[in-house]
Amino acid sequence: MIEHLEYNSEREHLIIPEYGRHLQKMVNYAKTRETKEERNKLAQAIISVMGNLQPHLRDVPDFQHKLWDQLFIMSNFELDADSPYEKPSKEVLSERPETLDYPQNHPKYRFYGNNIKTMIDVANTWEEGELKEALVYTIANHMKKCFLNWNKDTVEDDVIFEHLRELSGGKINLLNADEDLTDASSLMRSKKKYSSNSSKKGHHKKNNNRNRKRY
Repeated sequence: MIEHLEYNSEREHLIIPEYGRHLQKMVNYAKTRETKEERNKLAQAIISVMGNLQPHLRDVPDFQHKLWDQLFIMSNFELDADSPYEKPSKEVLSERPETLDYPQNHPKYRFYGNNIKTMIDVANTWEEGELKEALVYTIANHMKKCFLNWNKDTVEDDVIFEHLRELSGGKINLLNADEDLTDASSLMRSKKKYSSNSSKKGHHKKNNNRNRKRY
């Protein structure tokens, strides 16, 4: 009896393991049938079993299309049966996807982050007016806050204005502006307040039951 034991490592490789070995055997059996009529009946039966194994997907669009594609994949594209959908191609399935283009930005002032440069580029496209002025000062204040997060010491507004002028290609110049940026203590106050509230929420008072009477 021990001689007839089978191990998964010695069995046939499962193309889609989620459906199990019995369904794979059904697909292999369908491939061996001589008449196409019989293969079509077996393919329909296999599709029904596959659908019963995933009832939560019955309302998903193109669910049947997905099942038929998986059937041909499990048959290694060797099952000659009629499908209501276009049969998948082995070559297309084996193609490697295109490499995603990740942004390779190397900003000069990394402590500002890439989003600041994007915001500055957007501000450059706006027409002059109160809205653009408000956006520019919002960006400058955020740059100041990022600078203070990187360097805890104070920073002069002229330093932020010079960086803003440089990052905007000279299109945004606040060096001669009369309005000052928000004070450093005010910019960092909200962060400290949030941190203190978070620490209070995470603090749990220890119950001391040592003096409690037991009845």
